[in-house]
Amino acid sequence: AATRLARAVAGDGLTTSTATTGRVNLHAATDGLVVIDTAGVHRLNGVNEAVTLATIPPWQPITARTMVATIKIIPFAVPDSVLTACLPATPLLRVAPWRGLRAGLLQTRVRGTKDSVLAKTTEATARRLASCGASLIAEERCTHRTADVVAALETLRAADCDLLLLVGASAITDRCDVLPTAVVAAGGRITHLGMPVDPGNLLMLANWDGVPVLGLPGCARSPRLNGADWVLWRLATGLPVAPADIMGMGVGGLISEVPGRPMPRARASSPQTMP
Repeated sequence: AATRLARAVAGDGLTTSTATTGRVNLHAATDGLVVIDTAGVHRLNGVNEAVTLATIPPWQPITARTMVATIKIIPFAVPDSVLTACLPATPLLRVAPWRGLRAGLLQTRVRGTKDSVLAKTTEATARRLASCGASLIAEERCTHRTADVVAALETLRAADCDLLLLVGASAITDRCDVLPTAVVAAGGRITHLGMPVDPGNLLMLANWDGVPVLGLPGCARSPRLNGADWVLWRLATGLPVAPADIMGMGVGGLISEVPGRPMPRARASSPQTMP
């Protein structure tokens, strides 16, 4: 029973173990991102108490041979009618492999911007990309002005980048800010601005003739996990990212506070004492 269920549940990028004591484990066959039909897993687990499927959280980046799920038939065997009711019409889990994206990075500067800050951002970005199978192949730096950003974007596009990452000297808080305005002026379209994930609220997602453009929040200068990673991982597998996907990230979107944050949450929300 566990073997039949595992074959029905497992999609691309997964391998199944030999059944033992009513259990079959599913492992990743490749590096990539775990994609799970959450509603389908809930339906399966709701059929009968004797049949269980446990998975790791969805949208997690994993490496090959990582255990992704385990199927356990509690009494070791179940009637065929129960098993048939559990079998999904389509697989419930798969691993979307990294596509090996070639990314370009654009950083803007204002008076007083330190070269060391830009260099650290470049290093953190290169490592972030490498962790999801992508590479940083080009970088442009320019002043924080619309015309200069448009020119830099066109240079990166000419470098045959299939993902553009933007880090501004000033955070993106409005569609009329410099970076969104420049993307539109270059011929792109803003898909979504902002996300219910913190750190990472000030994220911009755009598209320029099929090339995704990601305006990174200031916290992305640090290698620590932030909401931009959640979007980047999906883009790195070629999965589409719609506004509804980003708006649905709020549950679990309160990521651990980043040490050294200029305005920690607790301080930002504390009552102000009136004079």
